[in-house]
Amino acid sequence: MSSILIRVHNLILKMGNQIHGYTLDQILSTMGFGTFQGLVLFFAGAGWLSEAMEMMLLSFIGPAVKSEWTLSPTEESLLTTAVFGGMLIGAYFWGFISDAYGRRIAMQGADLVTAAAGLLSASSSDYKSLIIYRSLLGFGVGGGHVFTSWFLEFIPASSRGAWMIGISTFWTIGTLMGASLAWIVMPGLGWRWLLALSSIPAFLVLLFSIFAPESPRYLYMKGRTNEALGILEKIALINRTELPTGILLSDQNTDLDEENASSDETTLLSSTGKKKSYSETFFKSVLELFSKNLLGTTLLLWLTHFGYTFAYYGLVLLITEFNSAQRECGSTTIQSKKVQDASLYIDAFINSSAELPGLVVGAVLVDRLGRKLTMEILTVLTFILMLPLISHQNQLVTTALLFGARMFISTAFTILVVYAKEVYPTSVRGTGGGLATSMGRIGGMVCPLVAVALTSGCHQTVAIILFEIVVLVSGISILLFPFETMGRDLSDM
Repeated sequence: MSSILIRVHNLILKMGNQIHGYTLDQILSTMGFGTFQGLVLFFAGAGWLSEAMEMMLLSFIGPAVKSEWTLSPTEESLLTTAVFGGMLIGAYFWGFISDAYGRRIAMQGADLVTAAAGLLSASSSDYKSLIIYRSLLGFGVGGGHVFTSWFLEFIPASSRGAWMIGISTFWTIGTLMGASLAWIVMPGLGWRWLLALSSIPAFLVLLFSIFAPESPRYLYMKGRTNEALGILEKIALINRTELPTGILLSDQNTDLDEENASSDETTLLSSTGKKKSYSETFFKSVLELFSKNLLGTTLLLWLTHFGYTFAYYGLVLLITEFNSAQRECGSTTIQSKKVQDASLYIDAFINSSAELPGLVVGAVLVDRLGRKLTMEILTVLTFILMLPLISHQNQLVTTALLFGARMFISTAFTILVVYAKEVYPTSVRGTGGGLATSMGRIGGMVCPLVAVALTSGCHQTVAIILFEIVVLVSGISILLFPFETMGRDLSDM
């Protein structure tokens, strides 16, 4: 009853004073994309860069450790599986933490685990300890999607798609840096130094995170209105603009603004809110994702994340696997180990650079054609480029087709991440995105069985047909997405 009286009282005050109201999306649109958003972009991008470097090392660490410790092929593959297994759990865990306790805490926690586990991996004394540390690293890296949720909530709706794709440029830079570092360090210093040095970006991100503000949208959703307004004022100051006069409004009505209640009421409401936050938030978030309004969206996002992750990491592996398979399944060309090692780094650079032109295409189309149509076009192009690979092609044609396919699927994947963040309300944005990412990690764990096992076994046609089926199902799922999010305000409900 007291909460209803507080709401009625506040509403009467607002109406009586005839104060104009504005939403977070309106104020962000008024201030535009300025210096503050540029700083936010750099910090969130640095978080993704450090994650990309760690993921890129999967291509180089396995063979080196296998040679040093005389591992079996299964033991070598478990080094990759351990990382994806950790990410499977971490993606949901850090998403839940970001919704329950804040984006900033989740980013700092995930980055701390990533940096520490990366450094500890370098000191591994045996295979078992390395598996444990790589699993922990995957658990930390799994929280990388929180950086994008945090960044999204500072961006004006009109340019949200293009800037969300822009942040993916940092991922590509991270993969190029990872390949460069491996090329420089591995021949002379070995894999331990590579792991240690690759943890430096994560430690730098952790250091600068003390300057990162909390998302004002998250703060307002939790009833911390004065803190949200304080951050918005800082944004306006740094961007050299002014906040509109009036009351900050939101489309959510589940959280009370405790600052507008009397001291006695505030204490009571605060205690109740904490109990709800700590003991019920987990189950409430999961139930909301499976509610009537979000069930279809949740299942479609899971399916598409699985398909895109399967296809993306599969294409990353297929370039090197096709080249080696051609030598083992028909070609008699013999190369020296030095030439083969150089080819591994060259393939890594080719793979990574394929994403850059795709990001440019995506940035141009996503805020013009919309998220759904752009993803559908890119998925269809991926499907078309992979079709000729059902039959064996020469190395140049194979590399060109895989280059184009990765260019399109990586961009489609990036837009899918944007769509997933936009389609969910603020209250479950982190949890929903985390669960979808977790489903994708299952695809990342399964795809090596196809890309490596089938291709190495000279079953290229079967491998490509399976990839085509996965891409086709992903394309159908996109058509069934409930609505377009281009230009829409983010929902707080």
